[in-house]
Amino acid sequence: MKIVRETRVYCPRCNKHTVHTIRLYSKKPERGQSMGMRRRARKLKGYVGKVKGKATQYKISKRQKALLVCKECGYIVERVYGTRTKKKLEIKTQ
Repeated sequence: MKIVRETRVYCPRCNKHTVHTIRLYSKKPERGQSMGMRRRARKLKGYVGKVKGKATQYKISKRQKALLVCKECGYIVERVYGTRTKKKLEIKTQ
């Protein structure tokens, strides 16, 4: 899925349409010492080794997300592109 590098969209901070640059969204690594990770490690410790709940089902396709950065004020807005797709976002080079 190809998208343009710059687009003119509404900026909520500037309260008008401005030029935004598009960056690809990348998920940051999870913190090892967060409460959920500690709770999961505590449940997995010992002989049982099963965390409550069903086994995770991984989805084949996902909704692609990009970050729009305003050129005037630097405000970042997340934008989800299209429906579920296997294709990754790709920024056009001109």
